[in-house]
This record gives sequence, C-alpha cells and structure tokens, in this order.
Amino acid sequence: MDLLYKLESIQYSYVWNQQQISVLKGISLDIPRGSFTCLVGPSGVGKTTLLNLMGVIENPTKGRLIFCDQSIAELNEKEKENIRLKNIGFVFQAFYLIPTLTVLENASYFLPSLGMDRKKADQWASEILDLLGLADQRHKKPLELSGGQRQRVAIARAMAKRPKVILADEPTANLDSVTADKTIAAFKELQRVENTSFIFATHDSHLVGYAKNVLKMKDGLIYE
Repeated sequence: MDLLYKLESIQYSYVWNQQQISVLKGISLDIPRGSFTCLVGPSGVGKTTLLNLMGVIENPTKGRLIFCDQSIAELNEKEKENIRLKNIGFVFQAFYLIPTLTVLENASYFLPSLGMDRKKADQWASEILDLLGLADQRHKKPLELSGGQRQRVAIARAMAKRPKVILADEPTANLDSVTADKTIAAFKELQRVENTSFIFATHDSHLVGYAKNVLKMKDGLIYE
C-alpha cells in the first residue's frame, strides 16, 4: 500500500489553568494516497487537532507522524514549512482569506511561490473558481461575499495548489445542498485527475456518504 500518512500512537495534550488537558490519547492509523476520508464524531473529540497534526501545524506530544515516508519529528521548521506549502492544502473553518485581495487573488495566492507565473496562476485559479461556481465573483473582495461563497474561495485556494492532500475542517458547513454537491463533485474530480487525497473533519452526513474511509472518533481515540 502506498501510504500518505502513518500515525503511530499519536498523543496530544496541552496545559490550561495549570492542568494537563489530554486531547488525543494514542491514535495509530494508516491513510493511503488518493484516499477520500472523513473524521466524524461529536465536537471536542479531537478532529480538528488531528487535522492540525497531519497538516504539520502542531507537533504531537508523543508518538510518531510519518508523511510521504518522512518522519515529521526529524524535520526542521524550514522543511516543515516547505511541506505545508508544496504538499498540503488547508480549508479552515475561519477561512483566513485576505480581505484586501480579490477572490481571484486569494485563490491564486500560493501559486507564484510554487513557481507559476502570474498569467498561468490566474488562469488556473479561474478554472478552479469556475468549477466551484464562483466565476462571476472573481473580482469581488471577501467581505462582499456570503459565508458560503467565502468558504468556496478558501476551498479554491487549497485546490489550486494541486497538493498531495487537502485537509478540510467542516468544508460544507455553510453550503446549501446544491452547492455542497457541486463542491463535492469538484473534490472528486481533483481526486480523479491529480490523485489528491482529501481528509475532512465533518458532521455532514451527506459528505460522509461520499467517503471511502470513515473514521469515528470518541474521547480522543479512533474507535471504528
């Protein structure tokens, strides 16, 4: 099996009010390349924390995280930053769009850093925006958009990088059913064409229905 991630006894905790708070309590997991995976479970079970660890944003307290045959603990901060830039796309619940940039500029934001010239970057980002039903919004600023439209711009920015994996926290939460279907279809197309992996933290049963792998979390563990 060609693995994207291998997690070995991953634990994560933090200190709050002089108390040790345990979030993840020993997760071992293999995720193959090209997978379409959903993390499900009640709020507070560690889904977002697990995404942050797989996104090389946070470091495990204990355990070993391997991404594309690289042990993350053995990398320096510059190497981790390079992995995030080139190989991982993020869709956060807070979107993190740049308000002074247009939709097109937000969607193409990372592409010049990946070696793409501005003309090609705009062309490719425009194709992604069109795929997500945002072609007529490309010259607007984020504050001129609805919450669902901003969410799709954040999705477009992640997809435009053509990363190995897209990690998305509740990517369909602000979308109506028709728009959600169009967005999921765009995910599946990128998976088919680029062999992109998708890992979602979600409460959306509709999105879960498209997943090949469903990982149920409870009390900081994967139990099914």
